[in-house]
Amino acid sequence: MGDKLMNVSLNPIINLVVNVLGRLQSMSETAEKLKLELSQLSAKERAEIAYFLIHSLDEDIDDNLETAWDNELTERLEDINRKTAIGEASSQVFSELREKYL
Repeated sequence: MGDKLMNVSLNPIINLVVNVLGRLQSMSETAEKLKLELSQLSAKERAEIAYFLIHSLDEDIDDNLETAWDNELTERLEDINRKTAIGEASSQVFSELREKYL
């Protein structure tokens, strides 16, 4: 199960970020040059840039909240590794999400 999470493609996320950036009406010349240069990077490098940019928007990061999420994720990963995690089939989850939001 953990391996499947690691194999998730970041391309849709990167494409979304690029599309949103592309729709901004007041794109400066510098930003246009950056977009061109960034498009030449590897998927991993673009993902790192996307992560940086998204987190740079968080002006008031709550360190306690981030620590709590880190702890929660660590606990969930340990449950998965111990095979004590209780979950639902991804097909069921995605079906419910499609039904609710599409």
